[in-house]
Amino acid sequence: MKKHQNEKGFTIIEVVLVLAIAALIFLMVFIALPALQRSQRDTQRKNDLSRAVTAVSNYTTNNRGALPANTNAAWATFLTQNLTPTTSDTFLDPSGAPSGSAATTYTFLLNTNLASPVVGANNNFNSTTQNNIYFSENFQCATGGAIQASSSRSVALRMYLENGGIACQNN
Repeated sequence: MKKHQNEKGFTIIEVVLVLAIAALIFLMVFIALPALQRSQRDTQRKNDLSRAVTAVSNYTTNNRGALPANTNAAWATFLTQNLTPTTSDTFLDPSGAPSGSAATTYTFLLNTNLASPVVGANNNFNSTTQNNIYFSENFQCATGGAIQASSSRSVALRMYLENGGIACQNN
């Protein structure tokens, strides 16, 4: 006659099952985390674009509706004077630069004749466009981030987003 022993513990199948479930949970977190970080950086970019629109609006209000001259130099001067960081406030691209490295500043490009900014393959976000803000005088935003001709004293500001698409705002 066999004697049954009541041993307490887990079988190897139970242990492997618990480890597999834990691995799946970690995998889901590591897949979702980069998408969440991209979304947060895009939100910061949109906020920075809104700040640039506000600066243009303030400038036109203080200068009888006039915009800076339609040259890169005039816009660069305007941006330096109106968008420079004060105290702890920054106006830098949230590119996710590694700690200890310099943050990326935005590049402002004036392009009045383009239906959409000229960028890399497939007009998508890439390392050469991530910090560009495009100013297009006498244009306004249309659907899908494109721009269309508009009255004078209008400016469309656009930038590519990391998750795809173009953020566009009018002054």
